[in-house]
Amino acid sequence: MNAPDEAPYRPLLTNAARPSTFSVTAVDEAGVERTTPVAGEHPLTLFVDKQEVLTLMTLGAAPEALAIGYLRNQRLLASVDDIVSVQVDWDVNAVVVRTRSGLSDLEAKTQKRTRTTGCGQGTVFGDLMEDIDNVRLPAGATLTRATLYALLDRVRVHETIYKQAGAVHGCALATNAPAGAAGAAEILMFVEDVGRHNAVDAIAGRMWLDRVDGADKIFYTTGRLTSEMVIKAAQMGIPFLVSRSGLTQMGYEIAQKVGLTMIGRATHRHFLLFTGGQRFRGDE
Repeated sequence: MNAPDEAPYRPLLTNAARPSTFSVTAVDEAGVERTTPVAGEHPLTLFVDKQEVLTLMTLGAAPEALAIGYLRNQRLLASVDDIVSVQVDWDVNAVVVRTRSGLSDLEAKTQKRTRTTGCGQGTVFGDLMEDIDNVRLPAGATLTRATLYALLDRVRVHETIYKQAGAVHGCALATNAPAGAAGAAEILMFVEDVGRHNAVDAIAGRMWLDRVDGADKIFYTTGRLTSEMVIKAAQMGIPFLVSRSGLTQMGYEIAQKVGLTMIGRATHRHFLLFTGGQRFRGDE
């Protein structure tokens, strides 16, 4: 526990982000040789207390937050306070997490793996849906049409790796202040990676590190809304999930179950409100 006048605890972290793009030579349709940026992709093996957990393929833009968020979203750690240090070494393509008391039920959870649709992360450990009934999203949270449009505008003009090189997914955490108010739909965090699950995990890790609560936030992703994406947003306590892409049947059913407001096909002034319509204020 921290004293009232102390800063919140943070584990010891490296700052080992890789360059997001690399230049390669290509030949265009006219036969002209061009130098063009491509997205980075690197294997990163996660070790926890000297035990290998898995290898992620990642852009490498936020490896420490990715490791923390992965452990959070897989429910392998209960709190960021359990983490002593996160050390990334790209010479051996590894991230080493040291904890205070080890991972909970790692062996049992790794015995059952579910192959997912996620790019950059092929399996999840344990039964992510086991505790879905225990998720409690804020009952009084609402999202207005104007705030949604403000978010889409901010995302559209945000500088991204995708605009330079493509081949990545992006996720954003934004404020849910009313449109016109100070900080309306302000993007607090924006992470891109070769897989959308890596990007959401990195934001989950940053939220833990910065003690950011999800109740008054909106989560935006460029990727499709699968069951795992919905579960992760719900576990992070975020009541609003927005995507420019579509969704799966199981994602739809889980969003209904937990009462999450899910909006897909959201671009410019177009969107489809799939679930949680009671939270949406479309007439304001």
